[in-house]
Amino acid sequence: MEILHKTRKLGDRLGAGLITGAADDDPSGIATYSQGGAQFGGGLLWTLVLTTPLMIGIQMVSARLGWITGKGLAANIQQVMPRWVGIVLVALLVFANTLNIAADIAAMGEALQLIVGGGEHGHALVFGVICAVLPLWLNFDAMVRVLKWLTLALFAYVAVALMMQVDWHTVGVESVSALRTGGGDYWMMVVAVLGTTISPYLFFWQAAQEAEMRQRNADSEEVVNSPLFTREHLFRIKLDTVIGMGFSNVIAFCIMLAAAMAFHQHGITDIQTSRQAALALEPIAGHFAFLLFALGVIGTGMLAVPVLAGSAAYAVAEVLNWKAGLDHHYTEAKGFYSVLVAATVIGTLMDFTNLDPIRALVWSAVVNGVIAVPIMVVMMLLGSNRAVLGDAVLTPRHRLLGWAAVGVMAVAVVAMVLG
Repeated sequence: MEILHKTRKLGDRLGAGLITGAADDDPSGIATYSQGGAQFGGGLLWTLVLTTPLMIGIQMVSARLGWITGKGLAANIQQVMPRWVGIVLVALLVFANTLNIAADIAAMGEALQLIVGGGEHGHALVFGVICAVLPLWLNFDAMVRVLKWLTLALFAYVAVALMMQVDWHTVGVESVSALRTGGGDYWMMVVAVLGTTISPYLFFWQAAQEAEMRQRNADSEEVVNSPLFTREHLFRIKLDTVIGMGFSNVIAFCIMLAAAMAFHQHGITDIQTSRQAALALEPIAGHFAFLLFALGVIGTGMLAVPVLAGSAAYAVAEVLNWKAGLDHHYTEAKGFYSVLVAATVIGTLMDFTNLDPIRALVWSAVVNGVIAVPIMVVMMLLGSNRAVLGDAVLTPRHRLLGWAAVGVMAVAVVAMVLG
């Protein structure tokens, strides 16, 4: 009983960080990790170890900004950048998120078709409607509970990885040899993994969630601003973010490892979608592994699409000074909910056009890469500004970690452009 009580207490402390980390492993990310494992075996697993502390560092900055200031990331950026810069960055974020939503909903439709048959577009339409209606129907607490439960879908990929007979010696050899001999394709896949794990929509979502938690806090402003209260919540943010980002990359590691064992070692080196990964997995690992993989795609998509649409809605509302938040009724925050629903609906309708999901993901990655670095630079400057965060400014160690993430992403973007 005591263990159950402690587990429940820990679960209550987890929220924005856990959901943000889990949303990072969306169907598009699954396709990227599957392709990395299929093409290079265990040669890219080191990237997921590298990005874990970087993800933790930069996401903690966004969460800290949201909690301490009570404002989302777009509103904070507006304080130090010209208004037109904020509008351009947010417009690009909405564009990239909508493309990502289109790819994720298409992947969910394909996954359900593999399981039950029927038309993939019809399935995609159903998922799109559910994802658009859910935030209108549920308040903040209920939405957080639903998203937290959906994170359990990611354990499907742990199960798939455990079904594989892993040759760790081969994995180690592949990692070392790939680093020594990796050509242009290898380093472009490194860039793809970095771009998948460190994405702007995650910054905006976690900051907005923390800001909303701060705004709805029932305590008086005097209590909220007390050093003890601040320290307690900064520790909660740290715990939430470390567990969330760690969980995210453990799942990504399992997906890539399973792909390396199931595909690469059987001569299958070209996996471009999560559908292809599921189909290729069945004859090698069996029907149950195939079923888990496909169900995982649906579960992660149901988690990621509201986060993608929600982060776009928060950003637009903040930059245009609209009322925003899942605790508000639709009639109180029409602009916020209109953007949230529109991003989901447009993304769903894209699946009925000739849009190539792979090309959509490429464009999404390019746009995310373009805006990620300047946003991260501004975040680090805000995080080091005592006028913004007061005594909660970043510690020297946190600054080092954050700027390391900026540097790695900058190199990745340059490599992507040159490639």
